[in-house]
Amino acid sequence: MAVVLILLGLTVLTVGAEVLLRGAVGLARAVGMSPLVIGLTVVAFGTSAPELAVSLKAAAAGKADIALGNVVGSNTFNVLFILGVSALIVPLAASRQLVRLDVPVMIVVSLLAWLFAADGRVGRVEGILLFSGLLAYTAWLVRLGRREAVTIANTATEPGAPAAETAAPNTLAHTLRMLVYIVVGLGCLILGARWLVDGAVSVAQALGASDLLIGLTIIAAGTSMPEVATSIMASIRGQRDIAIGNVVGSNIFNLLCVLGATATIAPDGVPVAPAALRFDIPVMAAVALACLPIFFTGGRIARWEAALFLAYYAAYIVFLVLTATRHAALDNFSAAVLWFAVPLTVLGIGISVLASLRAKRSAAPAA
Repeated sequence: MAVVLILLGLTVLTVGAEVLLRGAVGLARAVGMSPLVIGLTVVAFGTSAPELAVSLKAAAAGKADIALGNVVGSNTFNVLFILGVSALIVPLAASRQLVRLDVPVMIVVSLLAWLFAADGRVGRVEGILLFSGLLAYTAWLVRLGRREAVTIANTATEPGAPAAETAAPNTLAHTLRMLVYIVVGLGCLILGARWLVDGAVSVAQALGASDLLIGLTIIAAGTSMPEVATSIMASIRGQRDIAIGNVVGSNIFNLLCVLGATATIAPDGVPVAPAALRFDIPVMAAVALACLPIFFTGGRIARWEAALFLAYYAAYIVFLVLTATRHAALDNFSAAVLWFAVPLTVLGIGISVLASLRAKRSAAPAA
């Protein structure tokens, strides 16, 4: 039965991603906003609904390890796995807004969550602060979207503007139809993710996995399946802004809304396990920090960088499994990652950043 649920979940996820993407692109054209803003708001917040539902339910049931592990694990999974797979299919171009605004916001929010968790608990006041940050960030994106709509409208009215590129269906019926596509797509994604998570958790519990390990891996990956399906489908369809905006927006939403709302509603806040504070939360923050130099170099995620993301996610999972099973190879594996893989990665990214800066300086006089 667990295998059947997993297969059904994957099928429904694929269908839901296709419908959601069609609705999101149509809505962006109808209201005059860029696909990036739609990806950062409607798509990102919608695909993060499973994380919100799972974390609130886990907190109410007293399973704080699952609630926190779901958020932390999902954010790590979103960047390393989803961006890795999506950019491996098609190299993803990062817009100027992502580099200047959204990725720095993701980094600041990740570091802020780490700071709030440092005393072993994310309290109610801290949860309210996080949730307030979501309201401010969303208001800023809406304001940005309105500016884009005005710019697009002004461009469309200029003499000689190509009608095929500027005109877009903006009737009420078309907009409502796109909203229906989005709602149906999100419903399929949430249903498919639930079936997939239920099947995977049943298998993991039968194998004796701990709650924290299940939260950091299976539930985190399972509740991120809407993001996986949406970003991969967006990459295949050439909607690269939605592919990246979905991941960055989902990470911001997970920390500000999912963790913030959970800490606000839970009577004693969200306790933070020492293991998560020592390793998982720092890894989440490091992954967010790594996005900025990678997005900065050439304004895109190249295939070799995508492969690097996937390799690090595989190493992260191996570390979690070795830690949970207390395997003898844990110390050697940790040393290899800490003293070889990490310095080599920092060196490689540093060289790429320097090369990008030199290329921009060389191009400036010519321009």
